[in-house]
Amino acid sequence: MRSLVIAAALTVATSAAAQTPDAAPVIAAERAFAADFPAMGLAGSFQKWSRPDAIIINRGQARRVADLFSGAPLNRQEGEPLITWWPTFAGIARSGDMGFTTGPAAQDHDPYGHYFTVWRRQPDGRWLWVYDGGSNADAEGQSGPDSAPRLLPVASVGAASPEAAWVEVGAAETALAEAARTDQKAAHLAVLADDGRLYVAPQPPAEGPAAFAAALDGWPARFDFGPTEGGGASDAGDLAWTYGPAEWTTDGQARHGHYMRLWQKRPEGWRIVMAQLILTPIAAPPPAGG
Repeated sequence: MRSLVIAAALTVATSAAAQTPDAAPVIAAERAFAADFPAMGLAGSFQKWSRPDAIIINRGQARRVADLFSGAPLNRQEGEPLITWWPTFAGIARSGDMGFTTGPAAQDHDPYGHYFTVWRRQPDGRWLWVYDGGSNADAEGQSGPDSAPRLLPVASVGAASPEAAWVEVGAAETALAEAARTDQKAAHLAVLADDGRLYVAPQPPAEGPAAFAAALDGWPARFDFGPTEGGGASDAGDLAWTYGPAEWTTDGQARHGHYMRLWQKRPEGWRIVMAQLILTPIAAPPPAGG
């Protein structure tokens, strides 16, 4: 009888393990993407590893990769800076069709911030990214290129469908936006997952409630987050990414940018597991007499 109980337990455990997706293919895709940069450069490597409709937020606009790099050479040009990056935090959806990685980046070996990439598995099995964005959060002190990234636990629950997940996340975004108009710190702390990551440049990545609270003091007291402009949800309805416009005031000056958030379904509701704010560059004043 004891052997039968043990055998049954092992069968259940093995079945559960087999059903839990592994983030390794997402991490491998990110590393292969980075490995192509020295030869292919920005335009070549970005187009090879992304879908044509993938989004990059560039100079205050969400741009499709196909439009941003249209006609650009597919090999690294003479004098083009060398960009290197590697994952230190990664995860995957329950359905194994969506994942992400994020970590430090350097230009000509000089650390300058962090990247964040959302990946989707294609019908042919390839992984291509659908979003790529950066943060100028301090990259010092991060683990090295050969280290294994910290993994976000796979969700234990999901919405009924990707469409249902998108509706639920839309409601969560609306509630966050309403609260952030009064107190962005309290609004974010209410929905940040304890095991997530927050980028508030120029501070280093924040992980854990205490670090979140300290980092959020670096943002303005209030934000005006606009409606979500795009993103997507996993087939399991457990992981969703969003982006949209953001407005705020710093030192009496109106500023603009985009928010980008990754949400994961939890038994207690949707929680943010990665968030960043991408600032629109301030235009230089015209020359005297111009």
